Order: sequence, then C-alpha cells, then structure tokens
Amino acid sequence: MRRLRFRLPDLPRVREFAESGARDVGMSEESVHDFVIAVNEVATNAVTHGAGDAQVRTWADSGDLVVEVHDEGDWKAGPTPGAVGGMGLWVARLLSADLTLRIGGRGSTVIMRFPARA
Repeated sequence: MRRLRFRLPDLPRVREFAESGARDVGMSEESVHDFVIAVNEVATNAVTHGAGDAQVRTWADSGDLVVEVHDEGDWKAGPTPGAVGGMGLWVARLLSADLTLRIGGRGSTVIMRFPARA
C-alpha cells in the first residue's frame, strides 16, 4: 500500500503519486491518464470542499488498482442544478470502474477501482 498526505499546494505531487502507482501496476497509457484525472478531481474536492488536508492511498486488489481519498471534512455529493463547476465526482465516476462515496462520521472518503491492465 502506498500513501500520501497532501494539501492544496501539493496537488501536483498527488498527480505524480497517482501516475507512478498506475505505471507500477502496468496500466495502459490511456488508462494512466484517466486514472490521474480521476484522482486529481477527487483530491481537489477533498482539499477545497472538505478539510484543508487529506490523504490518498493506493493498493492492488484482484487485478484492480484501488485508490482511496480521505479528508476530515463533510462535503456535498455532487453539483447543484445549473452549476458551472462541481463536476469532479461525476468525472471520476465516469472514468473509474467503480466509485463509492462515504460522507459523515469521521470525514469524507472516496474509493475508486480501476482495472490495472486493460
């Protein structure tokens, strides 16, 4: 399992972390790009709509690369009708094979699964 704590200024490091993790499990080039976009969207939500700091973890499971982004905040589950922004979770849901969102209790957690090899 790989882990990285981050804040808003660290988002470039989060993208590098995601890219290296995807390459380590042999993801195709196109899948690496989609993975990085999805992780970036969720990580950005964590530090802008949740708490000021967050954590991203990745691990391999049954042929998938799993990523978890967690913060101590309590953010909304999606854009409001007519919103200009707020599409990060929607984009991440489209790019991942599965996305689970848990809000409340001890913060907000998003868990996404991506096939490690296409």
